[in-house]
Amino acid sequence: MSVVTEYDIDTLDDADNVELTDERLENGSKGKLIKLAGQLRDRRNELNQMASERADKRDELNAKTREKVDEAQDHREKRDELNEEVQEHKDKRNELNAEANELFDEVEEMKEDLELDEGKSIEELESEIEDLEFQQQTEVLSSEDEQELIEKIEAKREELAEKKAKVDDSGELDDLVEEAEEVRSEASQHHQKVTELADKAQEHHNQMIEAYREADEVRDEADEMHELFVEAQEAADRHHEDFVSVQKRLRELDKEEEEERKDERQEKMEEEKQEAEDIYQKFKEGETLETEDLMKLQKTGLL
Repeated sequence: MSVVTEYDIDTLDDADNVELTDERLENGSKGKLIKLAGQLRDRRNELNQMASERADKRDELNAKTREKVDEAQDHREKRDELNEEVQEHKDKRNELNAEANELFDEVEEMKEDLELDEGKSIEELESEIEDLEFQQQTEVLSSEDEQELIEKIEAKREELAEKKAKVDDSGELDDLVEEAEEVRSEASQHHQKVTELADKAQEHHNQMIEAYREADEVRDEADEMHELFVEAQEAADRHHEDFVSVQKRLRELDKEEEEERKDERQEKMEEEKQEAEDIYQKFKEGETLETEDLMKLQKTGLL
């Protein structure tokens, strides 16, 4: 959108300007030059008013630009502060994850040492023993088969007892697993914080970009308004210079007229002096003078 349209700024119509040519300046009559000076003065004042209005709008736009830049800077500072917090939480998260990994590695090593993951579980052994005992109680077996079954049950019971003993000794393992899970949970909390703060930082980043975009847009409008101000001011200055030129020419004409009047007065005085001298000569020759002649002699100081 044009700045002129948006701010309802009057356009500068060259047709309203007053043109001063060398011909008009040098050969124009005094009356025409006086009229021309008035036209130049009035148009100069209109243009100065137009330039002032445009300067005010330009300054208003420049102030708005500064506001937008300040707004962008505020968002930049908040974004940077949040990014610093994000980095702090990232570092803490990574530190805790590394610690959790070490603890889980210890858990795996302890499991290997206890061999809890080897062989059958306690539940499986108990189930197998129960099945074998049920078979012993319900089936008719030969002495040899029954003895073999009894030995198998005993072997299973010994294996179950060993497994339970290892589990009883695994309390430290449970504590280690709990500690590892707590550290991992704390790391997850920091990760959640990273996500939340990063989202906020991105929002401020987007708002910063938008504020800078708006600042650029308003700055372009201010530049356009400044060009309009220069246009009006230069036109006003030209009209002022032309007005001064006409005023100077009028003073020259006044001086020329004064010189002409002075010459005319001098010429008239010369004529009166010559006439008085002629009358005085007649007086010396004894001619009778009229009253008017006597007054002329008195006026020139010859009587």
